[in-house]
Amino acid sequence: MSGPQTPTRSKLQRRLSYEGRLTWLMIGAAAPPVIVALALLWFGDHTAKVQWTLTLLIVCSGLGFIVSSREHSVRPLQTMSNLLAALREGDYSIRARGARADDALGEVLLEINALGETLRTQRLGAFEATALLRTIMAEIDVVIFTFDPERRLRLLNRAGETLLGRSIDKLLGRKASELNLDIVLDADEDVPLTLPFPGATGRWGVRKSSFRERGLPHELVVLTDLSKTLREEERNAWQRIVRVLGHELNNSLAPIKSIAGSLETLLRREPPPADWKDDARSGLNVIAARAESLSRFMQSYARLARLPSPQKETFNLEELIRRVASLERRLKIQIASGPATTLNADPAQLEQLLINILQNAVDASLETGGSVAIGWREISECVEVYVQDEGQGIMNPTNLFVPFFTTKPGGSGIGLALSRQIAEAHGGSLTLVNRRGHSGCEALLRLPRQL
Repeated sequence: MSGPQTPTRSKLQRRLSYEGRLTWLMIGAAAPPVIVALALLWFGDHTAKVQWTLTLLIVCSGLGFIVSSREHSVRPLQTMSNLLAALREGDYSIRARGARADDALGEVLLEINALGETLRTQRLGAFEATALLRTIMAEIDVVIFTFDPERRLRLLNRAGETLLGRSIDKLLGRKASELNLDIVLDADEDVPLTLPFPGATGRWGVRKSSFRERGLPHELVVLTDLSKTLREEERNAWQRIVRVLGHELNNSLAPIKSIAGSLETLLRREPPPADWKDDARSGLNVIAARAESLSRFMQSYARLARLPSPQKETFNLEELIRRVASLERRLKIQIASGPATTLNADPAQLEQLLINILQNAVDASLETGGSVAIGWREISECVEVYVQDEGQGIMNPTNLFVPFFTTKPGGSGIGLALSRQIAEAHGGSLTLVNRRGHSGCEALLRLPRQL
């Protein structure tokens, strides 16, 4: 019998609300004492007036108890429901009254009030952070776009509006293909783009990253106008070239002009002096020497400007270093062995690089009677070749890699500039620093292991 009744009872409980179930529980709790009291009243020796008066009093008291208990149980739950609904809707200003820490219900209300204050503080902080972010986005001069998974524009800043030549309300929601921005989304970050836009034309650097909003992946694109920077760098490069060329040309043309004037004066003298042929021969020799020096300078400049691309092949780094060290005859080079390393690079260019820095190291050490050491080590994903000398160290590091700047008599001034150009063509770097705790200088050639 109990089996078939269970589903009926379960359905009844589901049909009744929480308030209904609570009311029936209270009726069930109040009914026995009321029935007992009425039985004692009506089966006792009482007058009819007393029986009916007490019956009304008992029934009204029971109903009042039921209603009061129901209100005291349901009303706090309704209050908490209203508070939570307000929090869900974003209204954090409502607080529950009667919240105190000396009973269970008061502690619940205190926690809800504290939750509302926490959410209010967090929302205020989020609003302030959002306002700051929007201000920064509006004021910076880089262009910022965000796109959803369907490549629709979802956010842009003031620079983006200017670039596209339209207001934000006419741009949001448009596809990248409609705005000619699909090439930006597909672009390689390492290659500048030359693109015309309604608001500007130039070369652009592209940076992309991903983020999630409402669980969906979005893409952030930042465009930086490289035209101004490139023009500034180009102007600085031309100024340096003109300054170097002008300096070298003046150094050669000034004595040529002076000697040519002296020779002209010599030839105009009547009668010519007895040793005029020796003077003319000496002057012409000086002119020829300066012309030869100027020719060497131009050849060196052409060599620096026309460095070919690396012709990569696989070779053993230790064999290359030992071969370069054996070419230096003025001083015995100390070789500090390192790990077995194989590189895929241009051995001819790297050999020329090592020859240049070894020659500089030997020149410096010969002035002080010191030694020169060369070695290599592996650091993370790089290979570092170091050359250490015991010379006087670097006196003027600012001009180290300036082309045609040299402190050596008869030096061309392109060795270090060419060496750094070779290192950068291989994706590496070349630095020269004074040694710590020792006299002299250390040249560091760093190359990626996967070239």
